[in-house]
Amino acid sequence: MAAAEREDELESKRLKETARLRLRELDVGDRFSHLPLRKASVLLPLLVRAGKLHLLLTVRSMQLRRSPGEVCFPGGKSDAADKDEIDTALREAQEEVGLDPEKVQVICRLVPGIDKMNHLVTPVVGFIEDTFQATPNPDEVSDVFVVPLEYFIKPLNYKTLPYKTLSGSLSWMHCFMYDDQEHKKSFTIWGLTAHFAVFLALVIFGKRPTFAVDYDLDNLISSAEKNFMNLYASLSERKKSNL
Repeated sequence: MAAAEREDELESKRLKETARLRLRELDVGDRFSHLPLRKASVLLPLLVRAGKLHLLLTVRSMQLRRSPGEVCFPGGKSDAADKDEIDTALREAQEEVGLDPEKVQVICRLVPGIDKMNHLVTPVVGFIEDTFQATPNPDEVSDVFVVPLEYFIKPLNYKTLPYKTLSGSLSWMHCFMYDDQEHKKSFTIWGLTAHFAVFLALVIFGKRPTFAVDYDLDNLISSAEKNFMNLYASLSERKKSNL
């Protein structure tokens, strides 16, 4: 092996180990698994390319009834046979992009979110090989691409989009526009997908982003959990009021 290759391999290992240590500190495990919501999981696949951490994302097929053409992470609803959120994320990633579960180094589960269908969505973070070649299931996925993780704290093209929260108040969501030079395509990343990507980048890099976020960056995990529990409480109140 040439000296340059050895240096690249060592740098890749260093990046992965640094990220792994930071992520394990924020692993929520099954802390939120008991909540009485329908369950879903997504896999946040990290890989190292050109000496930088990247995140793999997919584009939903235009044939799908729900959110066709939107950027998302591999994932979906829990099956009865799934042991936990990790099982769900790995199974869905295999079905959608051909990712062998044995080839994923699972690191942690991060603070969940709640999607517009009121599923409890758990983000599962894992490393995959930089040589992974996706084989998208055309019924579910129309495209697969990677984005440098740092883009989610230092974007070139970013805006916020208004949305109504579960409590009925107005808030704002992240929206990133990313130009993929390799495939000569542009992708819009927003909603819960952008939310998870931003949080992951904040955890790993420990830097302040170039835009506003709803976290206490000095107490990231506690403020993330507080934000989630406030969201869950709003959903519970809305359900009660509809009874």
